[in-house]
Amino acid sequence: MTVTTTILGAGLMGRLLACALAQRGHTVEVYDAGGPEAKHAAAHVAAAMLAPLAESAVTELNVVRMGQHALTRWPQMLAQLDQPVFFQQQGTLVLWHRQDAAEAERFAGQLARTSAALPSLPQAQRLDGAALTALEPALAHRFAQGLYLPDEGQLDNRELLAALAHQMQVLGVQVHWHTPRTPEDIDPGPDAWLFDCRGLGAQPQWPALRGVRGEVARVLAPDVSLSRPTRLVHPRYPLYIAPKQSGLFVIGATEIESDDLSPASVRSTLELLSAAYTVHPGFGEARIVELGVQLRPTLPDNLPALRLTAPRRMSINGLYRHGFMIAPAVLDAALELMEQDHSPLAESLGLAVLR
Repeated sequence: MTVTTTILGAGLMGRLLACALAQRGHTVEVYDAGGPEAKHAAAHVAAAMLAPLAESAVTELNVVRMGQHALTRWPQMLAQLDQPVFFQQQGTLVLWHRQDAAEAERFAGQLARTSAALPSLPQAQRLDGAALTALEPALAHRFAQGLYLPDEGQLDNRELLAALAHQMQVLGVQVHWHTPRTPEDIDPGPDAWLFDCRGLGAQPQWPALRGVRGEVARVLAPDVSLSRPTRLVHPRYPLYIAPKQSGLFVIGATEIESDDLSPASVRSTLELLSAAYTVHPGFGEARIVELGVQLRPTLPDNLPALRLTAPRRMSINGLYRHGFMIAPAVLDAALELMEQDHSPLAESLGLAVLR
C-alpha cells in the first residue's frame, strides 16, 4: 500500500515542500483553496528580496541567519526547476535624503552591530557620490552618499510560483486546486505525514496567528534603470524598489497591523509612489500595472516556527514579511525534522520547533 504525504496549502512553502518531497521519492498530494496562480497567497504580492543584512534593521539575528542560509540554497533549488526563474545577486543599495541623515546613521549602526555578531555576513560598504554613481549610474548626482550591501539578491516571485506549479506536475504531485481542506478533513493514516502550510488559513488551528497587511505597487518604468534592489531610509515610510525584468519594478513599504484585505489606500499609494519619484524622476512617467494588497501570516514574536501537533503532523507558519528570504532554511529544517525527529539546522539557526 502506498503511503501518501499530504500538504495543505500551495503557497510558497507548500509548493517548495511538495517538490522537495516528490524529488525524494514520496507520493505527495496537495490541497489548496485557490488556483495555480496563487493569487490568494502572500507570496503572490511579495517583492521577493533576499536581503538578510538589510532586514537586520527590523528583525532578529536568527532571521538574518536563515536569510544567509537561503542565499546559498536558492541557486541550488532554482537549478532543479525545469522553468527559468529570474534571480540576481547584485547586492542592495541603501539611500537617504539629507534631512534623513540621522535616521540613516541609526540604520548603519544597526547593520554594523549585525556584522559584528555575524562576521560571515558581508559588511555594508559606505559610498560617496562618485562611488554611488559608478555602482548605479542612473542615480548620478541625485544622492551624495549611500550604503552598498554586497551579495544580497532577489528573485521573481510569480515566475517562481509558476515554475513550482509546473514542477509539481512534472514530479507527479496530485494537486487539488480550489479545494480547501483542514487537518480534520484528512485522514492520511498513522504512517503518513500531514503538513499544514496554509498561512492565515491555519488560524483556527493556530489561534496565535495574525495578519499583517502589506501594500505594494507594480509599475512599468522604461525610463528607469536600476540594477539592484534599492532602499530609501525614512523615519516614517522606509521604501524598497525591486527591479524585475523588462522595466517592471515592485515598490513597497507599508506594514500595517490589520487583517483588512480591502484595496490599497490613497495615502499609502501616494507615499509609495512619491518616495519612489524622489529616488528617480523617471517614476513620474511610470505606468501603474497593479496595486497589490495581502496579509502576511505572523506569530506574536514575528518569527517563523515549526509545530509538531501530533505524530507525523507538522504545521509550518509565521514567515511574516521574510517569506522568500527564509523559506529555504525553514524547508530544510522541516525536512530534517521529518526524517530525524530533530533538526540540527533549526537549532543552529534559532528556528523554533514547538511540540
